[in-house]
Amino acid sequence: MMKRFLLLLTIALLAAGCAIGPDYKRPEIDVPQAYRYGNGEGKTDAADSEWWKQFNDPILDKYIAEALANNKNVKIAAANVERAGGALMTTRSALFPQISYNGSAERTQISKNNLTVPTQNPYNNYQALGGASWEIDLWGRLRRLTESARASLYATMEARRGIVLSLTAEVASTYIQLRALDEQLVIARDTLNTYKESVRIFELQNKYGQVSGMTVEQARSQYETAASQIPQIEVEIAQTENALCILLGRNPGPLERGLKLTELTMPPVPAGLPSDLLERRPDVLQAEQNLIAANAQIGAAKAQFFPRISLTGNAGWTSEDLSSLFIGPSAAWNYVGSVTGPVFTGGGILGQFRQAEAQQKAALYAYQQAIQNAFADTENALIARRKVQEQLAAEQRKVTAYKEYARLAGLQYNGGYTPYLTVLNAQQQLFPAELSAVQTNASAFISIVNLYKAMGGGWVAKADALTKAPDTAQETKGEEKPEEKE
Repeated sequence: MMKRFLLLLTIALLAAGCAIGPDYKRPEIDVPQAYRYGNGEGKTDAADSEWWKQFNDPILDKYIAEALANNKNVKIAAANVERAGGALMTTRSALFPQISYNGSAERTQISKNNLTVPTQNPYNNYQALGGASWEIDLWGRLRRLTESARASLYATMEARRGIVLSLTAEVASTYIQLRALDEQLVIARDTLNTYKESVRIFELQNKYGQVSGMTVEQARSQYETAASQIPQIEVEIAQTENALCILLGRNPGPLERGLKLTELTMPPVPAGLPSDLLERRPDVLQAEQNLIAANAQIGAAKAQFFPRISLTGNAGWTSEDLSSLFIGPSAAWNYVGSVTGPVFTGGGILGQFRQAEAQQKAALYAYQQAIQNAFADTENALIARRKVQEQLAAEQRKVTAYKEYARLAGLQYNGGYTPYLTVLNAQQQLFPAELSAVQTNASAFISIVNLYKAMGGGWVAKADALTKAPDTAQETKGEEKPEEKE
């Protein structure tokens, strides 16, 4: 009998080399040959560098490192990776024999009114047994489930890398916006002081009959207009500080500043081909791993149509006397081979199979959509970077023109050639133009941040190294990601 058992086990192991269901093959993707708004001026290796350090602001570098180490979303994502690693361990464990043990001590009194009463009544029964069970994965159901769980783990890892990518860009953008608001506040306060001095001078001139009361009120309205801007900017500064604190994993509060917006250095433009996004963008890689997982689920569902073969066995000792429990005559063992399979399930298994196929289709479309979104994000970032530079140049020229307009209007007013309303009009247009130029300058820096975010690259791995993330689950060490089959 033991020889038959070993023969059956050998046959099962030899037959378990194949797994039914489709093997994953990366779908054909319509990839553009070049970016529509790329003109080849970028640096090829820029996408693999820590681009945020090229702003040359140590405070920004410190904030990004702090956010990557302490941000709660990153920690949640790391916990999700650990959970997915545990799920893979649980799923894969079914591929191996399950070994267990049990021991018991029993004392039983049989009713003396029974037709059959044992010689010794009450009697004892002691057992010490070890057991093993194993489902032979003849059709690959367990291997497909393991393949799916492994791909889900890799998808979760890419989701965490996606959070690292977004967080790095968001910290940089928020910090740049904060410095822009700081600069706008300086402009508003300087403008307010200038207007305050004008009001003081006109009030003195009105006192001695040199200007009319209308001129004084015009100057005062101009002053109050500038004054109303300051609280609004201060609110935005506080809200931006609080948002940045949350990104850093801190409670809301004041933040240290580094370089002024005008002192920041513009990082170089990263270069790359559209096809690079398939390997660079975490969201695209995550979508592909989800597709791999869904594809494997088809095989797992299809395997349910076929019989399952299981082997179970127990061996140990059983005796009525504890002192003789481990003596040779007390030895006991058994082994069982079983085959179970469906005959009629009312469409239950077929329904699961169709669900798996539909889930694979949905995952395929999600993967294709992720790629298209990646192309669109990059194209949008490229055109925004180019056009915001043109906008900034125009706004800086506009500020220069308004300053000259205000200077000439002031000279004409002092010479008695034009009413103060002309001066007021020039100054009223200069103030918002200066604020707008600052915001556009910030947008120019943020556009390059968005471009790095859209293109991904090796810099994500460098940022990922700062997250202090735990090692990947032990059971995945030494394994390779599932590669697409040609």
